[in-house]
This record gives sequence, C-alpha cells and structure tokens, in this order.
Amino acid sequence: MPAPVAAFAQLTLLAPGLLGGSVARAARAAGLARRIVLWARRPETRAGLRDQPWCDAAPDTPEEAAAGASLVVIASPVDQIAALAARIRPALPAGALVTDVGSVKAEVCRDAAEALGDRAVFVGAHPMAGSEKTGWEHSRADLFQGRACFVTPLPETPAAALEAVASFWRALGCRVAAVSPAEHDRIVAHISHLPQVAASALCAALASQDPGWRDFAGGGLRDTTRIAGSDPELWRTILAQNRTEVLAALDLYLGELHGLRAALGGGDLPAVTEILQRGRAYRTGVPPAP
Repeated sequence: MPAPVAAFAQLTLLAPGLLGGSVARAARAAGLARRIVLWARRPETRAGLRDQPWCDAAPDTPEEAAAGASLVVIASPVDQIAALAARIRPALPAGALVTDVGSVKAEVCRDAAEALGDRAVFVGAHPMAGSEKTGWEHSRADLFQGRACFVTPLPETPAAALEAVASFWRALGCRVAAVSPAEHDRIVAHISHLPQVAASALCAALASQDPGWRDFAGGGLRDTTRIAGSDPELWRTILAQNRTEVLAALDLYLGELHGLRAALGGGDLPAVTEILQRGRAYRTGVPPAP
C-alpha cells in the first residue's frame, strides 16, 4: 500500500471528462483533498457537477476554480492544456502545483511550464486508464486502481514537486513511473497511439466492405477494435502532437505487416509461423488488466 498522503487544502479539476471526473471521485474517496472544485466549459455540465457529492463547487470560470488551489489537474484535450495554464496563472497561489492527464507530454510540459512561469510548478502526468467512453458521467472512483501512470518532470522540476505529484497518483491507486517527456512520447506512441491507429485503420478498411458482415463478427473483431470507438477529434489532436514518434511506430508496424504479407504471398509458411510466434510471445507477457 502507498504511504499516506497529506490532504491538499483544495484540489481543482479543469475540464473534467472521464479521467478528470474519476480523479475527483477517487480523491474524495481517498480523502486526498479537503475541498474539490471543478470547472467545465459548458454551463449545463457545471450544473450537473454541482449535484455530485464529490464536487464542493463548480464556478463559472477556470480562474475562480483555480483560486486557492494547492493542486490543479488539467484534464482538457492536449492542445488546450497550456492555454488553460496561462489563463489560471494570475489566480493561483504562489507555489501551487499543476499537473495534467494528457497522453502527449513533450510539447505540453514545455508550453505549460512556460505559461506558469515562476508562479506555480507544472509536473506532467499521464495515467494509462482511458476508455473509448467520454464524459464525467462515465467516471469511476476505482478507475486508477492498479493502472500505470507516467509522471514527466522537466530537468528543472524541483524534487519535492515531483514527489508530491507522484504520491498523489499513487494514492489514487496508480503504479507510477517517472520518465522524461520525450521518453514518455516514444513509449506511448508504440503501446497506446499505435494500437489506436491500427484499430481505427482496420475498421476504416472493413467499412469499405459489406456492412452486414459485422453481424457475423466474433470476439476477435470486437476485442481488437474496441478502441476504434474513441473520439476522432481527441485522437486527431494527440496524433498531431506526437506525429514524429507515431510515424516511427507506424513504420515498425508496417515492416511487420509487409514481412507477413511477403511470407504468405511467397508460400513461406515457416516465416509466417515465426511472426505469429513472436506476436504470441509478446502478448503472453502483457500483464492482465487490473
């Protein structure tokens, strides 16, 4: 069990969807904040949040939400994180901590830290606990239990700030790994972004065939394409920000596909078997879901 974490006086969540809402629920369940404040862009969303037992307030502006915050978690799309950090900077108490849940880190960490200046400390984070579902309505207090979470300090990040943010995610149930923003982007391009692209491209290819074929699909198609149901706009932004690393991951994958096609086309069944065996060996080593 992680060591106890002192409760933050105020935890603020900006733009809570599935992940941000789950952070609020989990933090309330674990007693990690004496006050939890959430801000959402849409008035109807803020109205819904105010009725939740894990939300103490849902003010109308991010500046109001950030006022008095010890820790701010920005849960917006990755292309909006730095802008929100810049917007709340004047309202933050000096020395506040700011983190995020974005799945791209190099650009986000650089721009958000610059936006905050010396007012607050930004420590990037990425809990590997997403879903094809969106919206705080799907959030769960146990979403982070047993999940990996990257924290991505910059070279100048104070050790105390890094440990405070890492401890927060551990207290939510995560297994925390500290890596550089660039290393994070290389890793997730292969283990997260590439699977999304592969699932989406597979479904796009199948969409050109008879749609009635879907009625005969077994578990294989459902299992391998579940994440193709994710928000396209959200993923367009992620892929654009991590373009270089995703292209490298795609090249690696395409090399395997071309090798398999060549072996099958040439009747080289031992080569086909070797590729399938390597794939099986890797899959066998993937830890089961928590």
